[in-house]
Amino acid sequence: MVRIIANPGILGGKPVIEGTRISVEHVLGLLANGMTNEEIIADYPILSEESIRAVLGYAVRALKSVSLPKDVMGADVL
Repeated sequence: MVRIIANPGILGGKPVIEGTRISVEHVLGLLANGMTNEEIIADYPILSEESIRAVLGYAVRALKSVSLPKDVMGADVL
């Protein structure tokens, strides 16, 4: 099972895929820019389909407690 961890000694405490220095933020950015899972894995062979699913799962859980102001809803926030 792939886990997402945050350790102050790794990338300043940003959430990363356990056993790597690849941040959740970085993988989400790659996906947001249109890269496929296969392309990401080709560029970062340490990753797997499971690790990308773990990143997405982490993002879903993190966003459950976030609500955007109404003036931002529907806007391109990336």
